Amino acid sequence: MLDAMKELLAHQYEATLCTLGKAIAACPVEAWNAPVANMKFCQVAFHTLFFTDFYLGENEAALKQQAFHQQHPDFFRDYEEMEPRVQVLLYTRDDINVYLAFCREKARQTLAAETAEILTAPCDFPPKKFSRAELHVYNLRHIQHHAAQMSLRLRLDWEIDIPWVGSGWRDD
Repeated sequence: MLDAMKELLAHQYEATLCTLGKAIAACPVEAWNAPVANMKFCQVAFHTLFFTDFYLGENEAALKQQAFHQQHPDFFRDYEEMEPRVQVLLYTRDDINVYLAFCREKARQTLAAETAEILTAPCDFPPKKFSRAELHVYNLRHIQHHAAQMSLRLRLDWEIDIPWVGSGWRDD
């Protein structure tokens, strides 16, 4: 059962991150800093990846200690995502694509290392009170929520359709 759970989570992470990647790739230059809900397109992309990265980790303290974060201090700057304030920093598509690739690999590595004990234990992200397994589902829902926002903006403003991505499917 553990292997089946890890496989389905891996497929769904890949599908949601692929959907996000398709929206990022399809976004016209003119729309990159245009509004999507209460943020700009590039900020929504960063926000989505930031929390994907965050919840794939062990806990909040582990986030800034990752080699990727240490190697890209100008990208993460002041970690405004961790503050209760409106996001103001902007991001390049190239940097977002590097972060997307990092998150895809982190998802694969994280899920490969999960055990039954880890997945059934409480997650270490207060105030959330659910299991690590449910945290993965929560994370997937968050990615898909923002990928859908971005896709809708592209459809309404630019008549660009982002295709549905099925389980474990990848086209890049």
